[in-house]
Amino acid sequence: MTVLTERVRPRLGWQQHANCRTSDEYFFFAPEGEPPSIRRRREVVAKRICASCPVLAECRTHAILSGEPHGVWGGLSEHERLQHPKS
Repeated sequence: MTVLTERVRPRLGWQQHANCRTSDEYFFFAPEGEPPSIRRRREVVAKRICASCPVLAECRTHAILSGEPHGVWGGLSEHERLQHPKS
């Protein structure tokens, strides 16, 4: 479980509006030992789901500020989130 910052904690109501709530979590989180080519294809699908999400910005902010270590959040993979400074 990730400890959330005080800036993020009050806004978690956004999750109930996320597109991923009705999508298979497989697209957002890599199974153990997943080959890179399959990971890329899976992440493309997840990012398409995120692209039209009404709470994309809130999700992305949450993942970056909380240091979410796994999955696609707010249209960004683990690696892509590491490129964003926490602010």
